[in-house]
Amino acid sequence: MTTDTSPAAPSAAPPPESEAADGKEQTLLQQIMSGSWLVSLLAIVLALLFGGVLIAVSNAEVVAAAENFFAAPGDFFATLFQTVGNAYSALFRGAVFDWEARTTERAIRPLTESMVSGTPLILTGLGIALAFRCGLFNIGGQGQVILGATIAGFLGYALPLPPVVHMLVAVVGGIIGGAIWAGIAGVLKARTGANEVIVTIMLNSIAGYALGYLLKQNWFTHTSSANPQSRVIDDSAQMFLLLPAPFRLHFGFIIAILATIFVWWLLERSTIGFEFKAVGANPHAARTAGISVSKVTVTVMIVAGALAGLGGAAQVLGTEYKLTGGISGSIGFDAITVALLGRSKPLGTFLAGLLFGAFKAGGYLMQSQTGTPIDIVLVVQSVIVLLIAAPPLVRSIFRLPTPALKRKED
Repeated sequence: MTTDTSPAAPSAAPPPESEAADGKEQTLLQQIMSGSWLVSLLAIVLALLFGGVLIAVSNAEVVAAAENFFAAPGDFFATLFQTVGNAYSALFRGAVFDWEARTTERAIRPLTESMVSGTPLILTGLGIALAFRCGLFNIGGQGQVILGATIAGFLGYALPLPPVVHMLVAVVGGIIGGAIWAGIAGVLKARTGANEVIVTIMLNSIAGYALGYLLKQNWFTHTSSANPQSRVIDDSAQMFLLLPAPFRLHFGFIIAILATIFVWWLLERSTIGFEFKAVGANPHAARTAGISVSKVTVTVMIVAGALAGLGGAAQVLGTEYKLTGGISGSIGFDAITVALLGRSKPLGTFLAGLLFGAFKAGGYLMQSQTGTPIDIVLVVQSVIVLLIAAPPLVRSIFRLPTPALKRKED
């Protein structure tokens, strides 16, 4: 038997400390510059700039100054910056802090209004984000919000129950309503392979028409009013306020925080959450590993619908206090953009819901004080979603590096 006496290959000398440090700094810098959160932030900035252009174009004074641009360019730029600045200043004062208010309460009330407007968006957005993370396109948030609000509102004025208990019963009813409505789409998807996008969109319409029918029935509305609306829900079922009047911030915001924590725990710390993500990443591999894809599909849709139904319950029990044909507004559709902006992550969805709630709260003051159409806020939201859906476009505009692919270790 022979032994190998050849000298061992010399090991590569470690790089100098300075080069190693430079490499770490470059890696960190690249991660920062190519991070998804930075792309989201820059998308918001670009959307606001685009909104500024629309504000300028829709303002008569700016248009008049533009006609005399070559004669007085300074007047044009002064009018332009003043108009856009006043509009966004009013938007900020209506959404975060009003430094022109006479009292401290009025000054900080806009922030609480943003929280109020953001609460149903956060809850519904969490349901849509959860489905997205699991590879399902839940476009039925609108119908699930309607069902949740319908059942929660009905229980809120039809049952004579003591305080707190009454509110909890109504909230649970809203959760069940949303869960059942989304569960229908989940069962059809799992058993028949029906496209969940088409099914949930159809369920949106069914829920809207069903509510319209119920509001014409006296037994449901508990009122003889000719208007298609229900009786005001009982005080015992209303979500209690977290701050005294004139603030409207209610317990629903606490529920939104708890729901965000729950979704994070469900996805990151629970076994069923692991199955959710496994099916979302590769359903064929998950099925090979012994995971029931059909069961996961139904369960995901039920949980997602429960969250959206909770958003509807928060809307009727904490803000509107009665059922109307427009009880859901555009919450279900706005929640889709919230989930996209939040990258379908719990914390991101929570912050995106607050941002869109701020847009909604501040848009009214911007329109009333500056005459800027509130539709511009909707355009800004749409542009944000468009840019979020096209990260390479944002990176190319700002010349950001593309994310480096992580090497798999053997």
